[in-house]
Amino acid sequence: MDPIIYKIATAEQWAEAEAAGRFDGAPIDHADGFIHFSTASQVKETAAKHFAGQTGLRLVAVDTAHLGDALKYEVSRGGDLFPHLYAPLALDAVLWVRALPIGDDGAHVFPDMGR
Repeated sequence: MDPIIYKIATAEQWAEAEAAGRFDGAPIDHADGFIHFSTASQVKETAAKHFAGQTGLRLVAVDTAHLGDALKYEVSRGGDLFPHLYAPLALDAVLWVRALPIGDDGAHVFPDMGR
């Protein structure tokens, strides 16, 4: 549905993914059986709801064309369809990784989300 989806991960989780050559997910992903992603229109609310005040985060942009049938859009928060990946994330699907700092207002400061 969306050409680019986003994952918020800690710097430590992302360093582990780079060392392993793939991202297997955060603890919540393991518990739920899939890797949670957000679309561009959902990711800021995801950050506010699940990562409020948390520092040391990375925003990971993923090209959905590389994910195949393992990517499913399923109903979640507020009835929205959220992208869920039922497989490890291969790093060749990652377009970029950028820091997600906290601004003076306490909210995360999102980078330009273009390519």
